[in-house]
Amino acid sequence: MTIQLYHMKKLFIIANWKSNKTVKETEKWLHDFDDGVKGGKTRVGGKKVIVASSFVSLEHARYCMRNLKLSVESAAQDISPFDKGAYTGEVNGAQIKEFANYVIVGHSERRKNFGEDDDMVAKKIEMAMKHSLIPILCISNLDQVQSSRFKIQSYDNRIILAYEPLFAIGSGQADTPQNAESVAAKIKEIVNDTPVLYGGSVTSLNVNSFTKMPSIDGVLVGGASLNPLEFLEIVKNA
Repeated sequence: MTIQLYHMKKLFIIANWKSNKTVKETEKWLHDFDDGVKGGKTRVGGKKVIVASSFVSLEHARYCMRNLKLSVESAAQDISPFDKGAYTGEVNGAQIKEFANYVIVGHSERRKNFGEDDDMVAKKIEMAMKHSLIPILCISNLDQVQSSRFKIQSYDNRIILAYEPLFAIGSGQADTPQNAESVAAKIKEIVNDTPVLYGGSVTSLNVNSFTKMPSIDGVLVGGASLNPLEFLEIVKNA
């Protein structure tokens, strides 16, 4: 009997809320998600579900997750390239570690809107590692993997890569599962067995077409994650 790999692998389902949701809205989302899980609508099972709320909501999100006994973990959406000190407005790794175990690094919106380059991304990866945070490194092409290759390889499997083609982010036009699989397979040739996720216009209708691919280990979900019921369906269908 042939056993297909995607039935055995650990799937990461990550919600990236970006600059959305107040503390009260965060609490409501988590309660609605919990109602769906406990109501039997969705089984998280062996899937690793992670929610990246804004900095202002991180503490309360963690409190709600623990209080509700949700099988969900927290991620930050960014990290300072500096440690503690005179860096007004920055949130450093030690501060994040109090509330999260993961951090998104190098998202294309950070590169586009805030001028982050590969050197800045590398510094943020180093800060994440220093404070025992697992970076979720976003890349939009293979060149970005090559430029970060030695940094990624030096951390073995303590990093997650998320392939997000620029045309698919927020457009409603996802990449094809076949192309995403091809890119994910090439990434794994470069950085061995590092988990590779797909991101870009992921919905409950198309998620399984990506997660069933042998080289894709989950999804990074943007706009569709803002609705807890839709995100429940994404977790269910992945």
